Amino acid sequence: MDWKKIAETYRNEFIEKTQVLLRIPTLLETYDPENLEAPFGNPIRQALDWFLYMGEADGFKIKNIDNYAGHLEMGSGKEVLGILGHLDVVPTGGKWNYPPFGATLEDGKIYARGAMDDKGPSMAAYIAMKMVKDQHLKLNKKVRLILGCDEESGMRCIRRYLEKEQMPDIGFAPDADFPLIYGEKGNLSWDIVGQENDDLITSIHAGERYNVVPDECVAILKKDVKEAFNAYIEAHQYQGKVEGNKYTIYGKNSHAAWPYNGVNAIFLMAEFLKDHTTSKLIDYLCKYQTHDYYGKKLGIDHFDPEMKELTINLAIINYENNEFKVGVNIRYPKGFDFDQQTAKIEKSIVSYGFKYVPHKNSKPHYVSPEDPLVKTLLAAYQKYSNDYESPIVTIGGGTYARTLKKAVAFGPNLPKNEDLAHQPNEYLVIDEMIMAAAIYAEAIEKLCTE
Repeated sequence: MDWKKIAETYRNEFIEKTQVLLRIPTLLETYDPENLEAPFGNPIRQALDWFLYMGEADGFKIKNIDNYAGHLEMGSGKEVLGILGHLDVVPTGGKWNYPPFGATLEDGKIYARGAMDDKGPSMAAYIAMKMVKDQHLKLNKKVRLILGCDEESGMRCIRRYLEKEQMPDIGFAPDADFPLIYGEKGNLSWDIVGQENDDLITSIHAGERYNVVPDECVAILKKDVKEAFNAYIEAHQYQGKVEGNKYTIYGKNSHAAWPYNGVNAIFLMAEFLKDHTTSKLIDYLCKYQTHDYYGKKLGIDHFDPEMKELTINLAIINYENNEFKVGVNIRYPKGFDFDQQTAKIEKSIVSYGFKYVPHKNSKPHYVSPEDPLVKTLLAAYQKYSNDYESPIVTIGGGTYARTLKKAVAFGPNLPKNEDLAHQPNEYLVIDEMIMAAAIYAEAIEKLCTE
């Protein structure tokens, strides 16, 4: 079957449906488990409804799981192939050349938050399923496109889904890179909580999500240090401004899995403040966090030959009314001594009189490169990309693949393309999405008909 040729006939449908989906601003408003109609907010519920109604109109079986997630299904059999995408997006952040939820079509690209993470890829997977369905292939497995609503903020959606539905026997998440990602680092976030009455700081705010490098930090200060601040940003060629007692400094967003690709605005602000305050919090951040992407200051750095180095992201700070909470995230490879190393983290925090509040730990996920699932998906990619050189890899990012016993992250970002996830001016390339749809259709055919 020449899926690439078939996929071309679905090009306009892909563009139109993707633009509709991207124009729904699916940012997490608030998580409210008591709100049974929209636990993650109305826009996310709207996107889930729209996708499921579209699937039903196209002849798929659909199911909504408590408004946490849903699936579209075709095929038959006891086994299930799960294709896992998500509808929620991270905050827009940074400077955009196009409206973040405008889904602007320009030069063969669509610009929007979620274009590559993960609405565009989810739609490519949907088109792949529709292509297979329209060709009337007899499938020996159920194929489910599972759509989650909370991937960016804890994956509560997919956990609820798996409580209610059969775990797919095999699966892939179109939410990363080609050729294929067979391993994902472990993921742990924690908060540093405390109190202090500082002679300089009234408040500091930066960051919204643990998985994003913050690009802006705002401090309200009790003293006039404007001259020193302006000299500091000029000396380091940073961007910032002072408006009365409000001091703002700018960095650059990046995904927390690759924090070194961003510029952390909290780092920049803390480094300035340390010379003007006796704040224990600022001292802690400068001693154990600033300008360190690998956990060396905490003594938790670790390297694995397959999964590479541990990374750390100082993600959030909220300091107000003499109370603060700081959010930190690490992505750690296999072989990391979790109990011993997290004890170091807690010790550093407690030594300052602060409280260590860890979140749920997500352990590393790994599928052998020799597994038939990996080999089948890689062959599908190679058939349509003609790329036989790029290796399969492991990543620091976390996808839905880690929630299944046997699943991998599979495209659609091509090797050597820039990483657009969580960045301003995120976009998808339509030609590449059409190829991805062909690859996904090939994968479905090979996994479910032979």
